[in-house]
Amino acid sequence: CVCVCVCVSLALTPIQMPEMYIIGAQPLCSQLSGLSQGQRKLCQLYQDHMKYIGEGAKTGIKECQYQFRQRRWNCSTVDNESVFGRVMQIGSRETAFTYAISAAGVVHAISRACREGELSTCGCSRAARPRDLPRDWLWGGCGDNVHYGYRFSREFVDAREREKNYPRGSPEQTRILMNLQNNEAGRQAVYNLANVACKCHGVSGSCSLKTCWLQLADFRQIGEFLKEKYDSAAAMRSGRKGKLELVDKRFNPPTAGDLIYIDPSPDYCHRNETTGSLGTQGRLCNKTSEGMDGCELMCCGRGYDQFKTYKHERCFCKFHWCCYVMCKRCTSLVDQFVCK
Repeated sequence: CVCVCVCVSLALTPIQMPEMYIIGAQPLCSQLSGLSQGQRKLCQLYQDHMKYIGEGAKTGIKECQYQFRQRRWNCSTVDNESVFGRVMQIGSRETAFTYAISAAGVVHAISRACREGELSTCGCSRAARPRDLPRDWLWGGCGDNVHYGYRFSREFVDAREREKNYPRGSPEQTRILMNLQNNEAGRQAVYNLANVACKCHGVSGSCSLKTCWLQLADFRQIGEFLKEKYDSAAAMRSGRKGKLELVDKRFNPPTAGDLIYIDPSPDYCHRNETTGSLGTQGRLCNKTSEGMDGCELMCCGRGYDQFKTYKHERCFCKFHWCCYVMCKRCTSLVDQFVCK
C-alpha cells in the first residue's frame, strides 16, 4: 500500500501526491496538508472531484516515467517527502514537463469523469457541432467534457500560484510565472488534441448514418506531444516590469502551449543530494544504441558492467477458431548492461 505523505513539496503539493486526496470514502479537506486557502475551499465545494484529481496526477506521473525511461533523468520518485524530490526546486526543463504533464492528467481525468456521470456538477460534453462535420451525420452521443475539465483544472491547480504575492521581478515571482505557463501548456495539450469520434449505424454495418461526439486523445499521445514541447522548451528570464522574456531573442516568443524554463538542468550523471539528482549508476543501458539510452551517454563515460539474465516471453502463438490465441512461454539467456 502507498503511504499518504504529509510533508510534500510546496511547489507541486496539489498534484504531486495524488493519494493525499483519498483518505477514506470522502476526502477530509481540513486534514489535507499543503492545500492553499483557495484549494481548500474548492476541496470543500467539490469533494467528489478530489478522487479524480488524484487519479489524473497518477496518470501524469506514470506518463512522465514512460517518456523519460531512456533518459538520465527518468522522472523517478525518490522518497516520502516529495514525489520528485529536490529536482522540483530547480526551474529546469524537467520541472516544466512535470508541471505540464500533471496538469494535463487532471484535465483528462476530470473530463472523463464528467462523461461517465461521476461528478455532480458536470455531464456529457456540450461542445458545438464542428462546422466541417457532414450534414447527414448526427452530433450527439456523450462526449468527454474537456471544456469543464479545462476550467476546473485551471481553478484548482493554479490556485496555489495565484495566491502567492511576491515583488515583481523577484526569483519567487519568476518561478510562479514559469509554473503557470507550464500548467497552461499541459491543459492546452489535452484541450487541443481532443478530437471527433464517430460510430456507424445501419443494416449490416452499412454506415448509412453516423453519430459523432468529442473524445479525449489517448494520454500516451498527450505525453508524446508534451515531450516534443520539452525538447523545444524556451529559456526565459525576468525582464522589464517583472515579465518573462527570452534569454535568446533570436527565437520566437513561446505561445501559451509551449513549455518554458528559467534554470539550467542539473547534472543527472552523478548523485547529488543538493540538487536531488539520483545519478545513473546501476541504470540499464543499450550497448548498441547511440541515443540517450546508449551506454556511452547514459553512463556519462564511466563505463558499464555486463551480466546475463533470463528473459521470459510469449512465443509460437496460434489463433484458434473461435476466438482465442494460445502461446507457449519461451525462456532465453540474454546480455544486459548497467552503468558503473
